[in-house]
Amino acid sequence: MRRYSNKPIATLASELRAGLLRLRRRFVDAAEALIQIIDPQQDYPYDFVVYRVTGYRPTTPEAGQELLRGRSLVGDLQSLILDVCDSFDLRPEDYAAQKTYDSAALARHLGVSGKTIQRWRRQGLVARRMALPDGTRRLAFLESSVEWFVQQRGRHIGRAVRFTKMTPAERTDLLRRARRMASFTRCTLNQVARRLAARTGRAAETIRYTIRRFDLEHPDQAIFPSMSAPLDERQKEDVYRSFLNGMSVSQLARRHRRTRGSIYRILNEVRARQLLGQPIRYVYNPQFELPSADELILSPEPPPAAASPAAKPSRRAADDLPPYLRALYDTPLLDGPAERALFARFNYLKHKADQLRKQIDLDHVRTGDLKRIESLLLQANMVKNHIIRANLRLVVSIAKKHVGGAQNLFELISDGNVSLMRAVEKFDFSRGNRFSTYASWAIMRNFARSVPRERYRLDRFATGQTDALDIAASLQYYDPNEANLPELRESIDVVLARLTPLERTVLIDHYGLDDQGQTKTLDQLGRHLGVSKERVRQIELRALKKLRKLLHPQQADLLG
Repeated sequence: MRRYSNKPIATLASELRAGLLRLRRRFVDAAEALIQIIDPQQDYPYDFVVYRVTGYRPTTPEAGQELLRGRSLVGDLQSLILDVCDSFDLRPEDYAAQKTYDSAALARHLGVSGKTIQRWRRQGLVARRMALPDGTRRLAFLESSVEWFVQQRGRHIGRAVRFTKMTPAERTDLLRRARRMASFTRCTLNQVARRLAARTGRAAETIRYTIRRFDLEHPDQAIFPSMSAPLDERQKEDVYRSFLNGMSVSQLARRHRRTRGSIYRILNEVRARQLLGQPIRYVYNPQFELPSADELILSPEPPPAAASPAAKPSRRAADDLPPYLRALYDTPLLDGPAERALFARFNYLKHKADQLRKQIDLDHVRTGDLKRIESLLLQANMVKNHIIRANLRLVVSIAKKHVGGAQNLFELISDGNVSLMRAVEKFDFSRGNRFSTYASWAIMRNFARSVPRERYRLDRFATGQTDALDIAASLQYYDPNEANLPELRESIDVVLARLTPLERTVLIDHYGLDDQGQTKTLDQLGRHLGVSKERVRQIELRALKKLRKLLHPQQADLLG
C-alpha cells in the first residue's frame, strides 16, 4: 500500500483491492474519470468519492461527510489506481480499442525526457500498472489518458515538447546568454533558467538540462563550474549552520551558486551524518520484534496514573514548601502497569529509530526517512520527560535526608535529577522491579560521591537485620517518615538479586532478611547446607565483598 494524504481513501483502496475481481478494472476506470472532473481548489465529501468510484454510498453517514481537499484527492486517487492494479492482472488487451504506452515509449512519442513524464504524473497524468506477456509489470498510459492531459495542459506540454526541436544555433545562443547572465548578475542556475524561459518561451527544465549537460561535457568551459566540484565537509557544515541560523535555501543557493535541489541534498546529508553519529541507547526487549509490536506498545496511549484504580494517590503539598517543590505534587505518581507501559514505549520508540537509522544511505538520503527518525526520537524524549516528572519527588525525598553538608537542598536535588535521568535510560522494565527502587540506588550512589563521606559511615549489612533494614528504609519512595514495607522489601531484594543463590541464602538466613525475620547461626546454616561452619563464613565474606563493589568504591566503608 502506498502513502495517502487522506486516510479514508487509504481505507477505500484496501476495500477495493479485496473486492470482486471482475469489478476491479471498473473501479480503476471510475477513479480516473473522477480525477478528470476534480477541481484542485474545491473540497469534496467522502461519500461523493465513494459513490463515483464504486456506485455505492458509505454505510456510515458520519464517515461520508468528511471533506477531502481536491489537490490531495487527485494524488490519492492516482495511488488508489496503482494499488488496485497491483491486486490483479490488468493487461494491454483489456483496452484493445486504444493504444497504450510505457514511460519510455510515451517519452519518445511526445519528444520529451523520462523526467518530464514523471513530472506530468505528479500533475495528474494517470498511469496504470499492467501485466505484460513476458511476466513483468510496468506502468502504462492509455492513449485517452494522454489526450485528456495534453488537452488540459496544452501550453505547458508544448513548451516541453519543443525541447527536441532546438537547433545547434539556438543551443549555442542559449548557452551564450546563460554565460553572460551568470557572469554579470551572479545568478544561480535556476534563476538563469527561469529568466531565459520567460524570454525564449522554452521550459525552464529544458534550459536547466541543456546548461548542466554542457557543463558536464565541457568542464573547462563550464558556465557554472562551482556546481561541478563537490563541496568538502567543512563547506557542507557551513551550509548547514547557516541554514540553522535562519538563512533560506534560496539564499544559500545564491551564495554557493548551486541549485536549490543541491542545497537540500547537502542539508539532508549533514542531518543524516549527525543522526548516524548520535548514539541511540535503549534497553532491548524481544517483544520489539513481534509483528504486532506497534499495536501492543504504541497504541493505545498508556493511561495516566491518576485514572488507574491501583495508582497511589497524589499527596497534598505542604503550604510552606518552595514553589518548585509544590509544583512536583501536580504530577500524578505512576502505578506499576502505567510505569511498565511508559518504559516499553520509551525503549521501543528508540529501537524503531535505531532500526531506521541503519537503513540510511548517505548517497541517497531521503527527507522522509530523516523526519521519521527525528520524530521517533522526539516522541521517546517526551515519554522520558513524563517518567522523570512523575519521579522527581523521589529525588526530593532522598535529598532531604542528606542536607547539612557543603551542599544545600536544591544543589542536592539538581545533582539527584541528573542521576534520575541516567537511570531512566538504563532501567530494564522487563525484570519486574519498580523503577523507584532502581533509581533510588542510582541517586544514593551519586550522593556518595558528591556528599562528604562521613555522612555515610553506616555499618551496613555487617551488624545484622536492623542496619540492613535502615539502609533499605532510606530508599523509601514517597515519604521517608512513613513505613512502606513492600518498597523496603523490594529495595533489599534488588541488592540481593546481584548475588549467587548460595550467597543470597546465607545472608538472608543469617541476618533474618526474609518475611519471618528468623536468624540462624553459622553452625545452623552449615548443617542446613551440608558444609562446614568455616565454609559458611567464607561465603558470607565473599557476598559482603560483592556488595561493597556494587555500591561503589567510595561506599565500601558503608558495609564495614
